[in-house]
Amino acid sequence: MARRADASAGTPATLALARAGIRFTAHPYAHDPRAAAFGLEAAEKLGIEPERVFKTLLATVDGALAVGIVPVADQLDLKALAAALGGKRAEMADPAVAERKTGYVVGGISPVGQKVALPTVLDETAILFETILVSGGRRGLDLELAPDDLLAVTSGRYAPIARAR
Repeated sequence: MARRADASAGTPATLALARAGIRFTAHPYAHDPRAAAFGLEAAEKLGIEPERVFKTLLATVDGALAVGIVPVADQLDLKALAAALGGKRAEMADPAVAERKTGYVVGGISPVGQKVALPTVLDETAILFETILVSGGRRGLDLELAPDDLLAVTSGRYAPIARAR
């Protein structure tokens, strides 16, 4: 995997990965504004199995923002996220708050390069793959990298936080 520094990859996420010396591959695709499920659209357009494409979701755990990263075909288990972070209660964050705190738009929220470092949990199924894909910081751009590298750059941890739809 090589670092890509072309114009399609110039986002806070790609810049943060490059600064950290983490190898990644940018995968741009033609985003359809009518797509209802951004992550599933990415998997389909890139021809990658949905189990390897992860979505970034923001939740509040006991009132504080946190990031949960789960496969695009699954849902975030809020109780499991709260438990993984030592909290009692979690709920999905308001999309406007998520955009304001991360600096990204919904459907393009990357776990990397957010305005403020937030507690981050990656679903443990990511360890099954040499590389996974996450949003690159805008709709129509995914980044492929090793799950351990993702956790290193986000100071995150693994936990079982996904559940099937």
